Amino acid sequence: MIIIKASKLVKKYKDVVALDGVDMEIAEGECFGLLGPNGAGKTTFIRIVMSMSPLNGGQLLVAGKDVSKNGREIKRMMSLAPQVDNLDPDLTVLQNLLTYARYYDIPRAEARKRAAENLAFMNLQEKLHANIDELSGGMKRRLIIARALINEPKIILLDEPTTGLDPQTRHLVWQKLKLLREKGVTQILSTQNMEEAARLCDRLVIMNEGRIVAEGRPLDLIHRHMGKQLTEIAVFPGKKEELLALLQAKGLSWQQIENSFRVFDSRPQDFDTGYLLTLGDVSFRAPTLEDVFLKLTGRTLLE
Repeated sequence: MIIIKASKLVKKYKDVVALDGVDMEIAEGECFGLLGPNGAGKTTFIRIVMSMSPLNGGQLLVAGKDVSKNGREIKRMMSLAPQVDNLDPDLTVLQNLLTYARYYDIPRAEARKRAAENLAFMNLQEKLHANIDELSGGMKRRLIIARALINEPKIILLDEPTTGLDPQTRHLVWQKLKLLREKGVTQILSTQNMEEAARLCDRLVIMNEGRIVAEGRPLDLIHRHMGKQLTEIAVFPGKKEELLALLQAKGLSWQQIENSFRVFDSRPQDFDTGYLLTLGDVSFRAPTLEDVFLKLTGRTLLE
């Protein structure tokens, strides 16, 4: 079942087009990724899904309801775990969750029950009465996700949920997000972490300058756009033209990034390795989602 359907979405900020005719379908219960550099349109899409920003064109349906007409009702079925730490430092861990529950008119007894369950789910049960400034960065990120679950949302929007976390905490958060998906909670994940997207997302889109440039399952996107092998060549001074002639003669596709060449779907047998090593430093590896993004846009994810 399709729970979110976007048709020809357009959003403009004065002369800037943030979304330019975006079409997207997200199935109920899946983890759907939004990838792209800063300014690609990811945050704008999330704001529109949350009924926080009006459209300039197109239509967005959430559970069959139009965000332009049913904003209040849509907000009640979803929640946001923002990238920024917006926990209230004057309240304890429990009080932060109970205060958030009031926005959804959840009775206090029920709110306390859900708060305890969500804190246990995120391994924070021992911090029930702790002050916010006593928590580590990883604990705060987990608390933000626990808070976002207080209204038992059908859809949770996750904006860079593991930014700045150490590897151990990052993997713990990933484990919890996988458990949420198994419970049927639809997740929209906005991230610049390619490993995170590959591990968590059932499907994803890569966005650039307000448009979708690729869509599909992570591994399918890699195979479709990159093949199964990538050759990287850091060309020696004065050898660029000779390398270009070799690549053209072999009929291979490539991308140049400064003094390095990335040759797509190539293997050692495509070259005379001895000759190639006279042209530059060479390495062969499996391609990644970040390689797909670089190929399609020519930009790094953090530009």
